[in-house]
Amino acid sequence: MPKLSAYEGVALEYGGNVVFLRPSLRAATHLERLHGGFPALLRKIEEFDTRTVRAAITYSADRDAAERLMAYAGTQPLSGFMLAAQRPLFELVQALLPEAPDDQHKDKSTGDPMPWAEVYRELFGLATGWLGWTPETAWSATPQEITDAFNAHLAKLKAIHGAGEDDDDQTPETYTPGQLAQIESQGHDPAFDRAGLQGLKAKGKA
Repeated sequence: MPKLSAYEGVALEYGGNVVFLRPSLRAATHLERLHGGFPALLRKIEEFDTRTVRAAITYSADRDAAERLMAYAGTQPLSGFMLAAQRPLFELVQALLPEAPDDQHKDKSTGDPMPWAEVYRELFGLATGWLGWTPETAWSATPQEITDAFNAHLAKLKAIHGAGEDDDDQTPETYTPGQLAQIESQGHDPAFDRAGLQGLKAKGKA
């Protein structure tokens, strides 16, 4: 089961200032491309690169609260701010990576892994095109919330339309917006026994 931080975010407290780091799709998209991927982002956080730290907090927290925290941190020794902020920032990055349901972690795909930037584009498309959310709602939701909502929607459609007996051999690993549109127009999917975003975490490049 995904950690609670994947839904609610992470609290960062320093010198009486508290910011709430929400792992929204908007934050995920910005931070993944900040240094060309999550490995480089994590290295920058480990080094406590101040530009990266500011970006991570600014993209994921309320702007006013983030500015107050950064203004205070600028008057204090960097070592103290690092001690307070580094762990919450690592937890934030982890929360940006959605997990499949517990019974769907096994990935049968033999294709190339899907880059996280593409995963996030797919999630935005699923949220706005398949789930009917507004763009702002999609950007504000976390990747895990979108993944869970989409899986729940597929489960609902499976309950309504049923599934074939040979689903296990035909189930795709993920659904693209184009595939989802086709499923919607046909009114059924022969692979409804598994959710369409199965294995996103395994398929994404770490």
